[in-house]
Amino acid sequence: MRIPAHSVCTAIRDDIVSGVFERGSRLTEENLARRYGVSRVPVREALRTLESEGFVVTRRHAGAHVAEPTEQEAADLLEIRMLLEPLGAARAAQRRTEAHLKVLRGLVRLGQERARRGQGEDLRSLGAWFHETLAQACGSPGLTALLTQLRHKIAWMYAVDQPAVPVESWAEHGAIVDAVARGDVERARALTALHVERAAAAHRLRRPDRVRTSQHSVNIASVRN
Repeated sequence: MRIPAHSVCTAIRDDIVSGVFERGSRLTEENLARRYGVSRVPVREALRTLESEGFVVTRRHAGAHVAEPTEQEAADLLEIRMLLEPLGAARAAQRRTEAHLKVLRGLVRLGQERARRGQGEDLRSLGAWFHETLAQACGSPGLTALLTQLRHKIAWMYAVDQPAVPVESWAEHGAIVDAVARGDVERARALTALHVERAAAAHRLRRPDRVRTSQHSVNIASVRN
């Protein structure tokens, strides 16, 4: 069975973000196909997608390599996030569904509970899930895709410190959801802008030579389902 290119793309992207593939390292179709247990066709398609997203660059006579973003490019990402996430929240206040609200409220309850109990190990993934759901609630596939790509690239370039007072951070999440639920566009925008601005201070540029063990592979079983 042919593995979809988007599954291979996710696997390669995750390995780039986690540092398995170092910045500037070469990505050959043959090695990638062997690593993920697929043919070279979905690898080729995945590399084209990742190049369009800025994770991969193709050098003449040298093939595909992991991109090497500059500090200025990394700083630009945080500034772009400060512009786009408030817009996404404002759109969510206009277009969210009850299903989106249910998930957002559930995540806030979980986050606040974990924060009160000092269970910080779950808060990072819950926070990512919260912002992903909020992006989906904006009702714009284009904006959702931009926000998703932005989160991947920020995770690639930055390490993020946990909030000094996680309870306060999750209270901000809760206030954003309340504004979205009421359809208060301007309050949703303002609260999200403040939340993103505070979060930016916790971001630290990663060392470009970090290497981690791969945490992702193409899941053939999930593809079949």
